Amino acid sequence: MTTQDTKLEKEAGDLSRRDFLGLLGKGAACAGAMVGAGSALASAGGGAHPLGGVGPTFQQEDEQYAEARKNPPKIPNYNWTEHKWAFGVDVNRCIGCLRCVEACKMENSVQMDRNHTRTWVERYTYLEGSDNALVDSIHDIKNVVPGTKETRFKFDNRYKDAKVSKSFFVAKLCNQCEKPSCVQVCPTGATYKAVDGPVLIDTKYCIGCQYCVQACPYGARSLNQFRGTAEKCNWCYHRITKGLNPACVEVCPTGTRVFGDRMDPESPISQFIRNNRVSTLQPAMGNHPNVFYAGIDKEVF
Repeated sequence: MTTQDTKLEKEAGDLSRRDFLGLLGKGAACAGAMVGAGSALASAGGGAHPLGGVGPTFQQEDEQYAEARKNPPKIPNYNWTEHKWAFGVDVNRCIGCLRCVEACKMENSVQMDRNHTRTWVERYTYLEGSDNALVDSIHDIKNVVPGTKETRFKFDNRYKDAKVSKSFFVAKLCNQCEKPSCVQVCPTGATYKAVDGPVLIDTKYCIGCQYCVQACPYGARSLNQFRGTAEKCNWCYHRITKGLNPACVEVCPTGTRVFGDRMDPESPISQFIRNNRVSTLQPAMGNHPNVFYAGIDKEVF
């Protein structure tokens, strides 16, 4: 368990695990409980809900949302029913420096090697005469070499002698989906959808079955082999509930990563979505991601 995980548990005060999951409506996490769920699958709405706030989240019934409004988690000065977090990525700005990856590792105690990440960057390269991109990911140890003093890792320069017609970088992370498949398959309720948007993992209840890892269409989950539990990006939940940006957004030198509250029309993410032609990854999967991309290419999925 990371330092941040422990911190969040401490800040939850006397709120029991049973009460916490009751607020989220995670009692139906098992696949069998999904049969006939009907209206319980409604995605989070806007402020038009009679009780105010964002409205019921994935697998959460109206009664459970009412309880969430009445008894929110005991995080000082934070009401999760008044926020709807979202993330933006401007592909045209990314330079592939990987500072975001390192900041995430340091902030969330992720293993400092090239095989374990909560967020990562992919390089798409088109050679002259080819319509198909060559995709290099830092998940492949061959694609990244030791960096400079400013950064631990960097992409190798394998195309320095090739005729490149186009190349760009794409930052990837957990999409915190409105209808997350990882939540549907989790047999213990360890993975759950929070009212304010992020999909979180309670490591005390994760049994390391990796059903969620297989169910995620974006490859955003992995198994922490030291802890024996699933791991993924949570948008630095311990930071955003205190009014701070995720670590990756904080260190990005070009403004590629954008974060904010969609319930605030003037927030950075609201303006980003409004002012750009945005899209999401693999929309046909029906997960309804909350990471919005600008400048994305057809080859990116």
